[in-house]
Amino acid sequence: MDAAKDPGSLRDQTIERLIEQYQTPLLRLCYIQLQDRALAEDAVQETFLKAYKGFAQFRGDSSEKTWLAHIAVNTCRDFQRGAWFRHTDRRVTPEMLPAGTVQPDTEDLDLSMAVMKLPRKLREVILLYYYQDMSTEEIAEALGIAQSSVSHRLRRGREKLRNLLEGRDQDA
Repeated sequence: MDAAKDPGSLRDQTIERLIEQYQTPLLRLCYIQLQDRALAEDAVQETFLKAYKGFAQFRGDSSEKTWLAHIAVNTCRDFQRGAWFRHTDRRVTPEMLPAGTVQPDTEDLDLSMAVMKLPRKLREVILLYYYQDMSTEEIAEALGIAQSSVSHRLRRGREKLRNLLEGRDQDA
């Protein structure tokens, strides 16, 4: 069979491209969600494995980025439900974050730490909106919630972040 006509070959090429294009952003997303480098790497690997297995069901109703973010967020949630995750110390320091292209300044580190303190629902939309550059429509689709809920969570998340950064909110 001609490789160009082989659906398995097309799937393999597409997944390879997706890995190259989205591996680093998904690693950062998973790392902030899970607060553990090894778990984040496992979650990203699991995300691409699920994408590979479910490739035939991807209809293109959303962007590839939205589809992968949806899988990654759900994979992180699955990991967080596990008994091992609930009983380990996952405190994160800024030095432990996956390296970016430039060294962050103190304000960036403070902001990253504040984002990690947010409740899961608020943290997810903040991460997808600001760190993954997704629209509210894409986030709604990725999380399976209404676009109005995304807007509400963004508003609450921004307010909570502002309070955390100004020292007015000690309990996220």
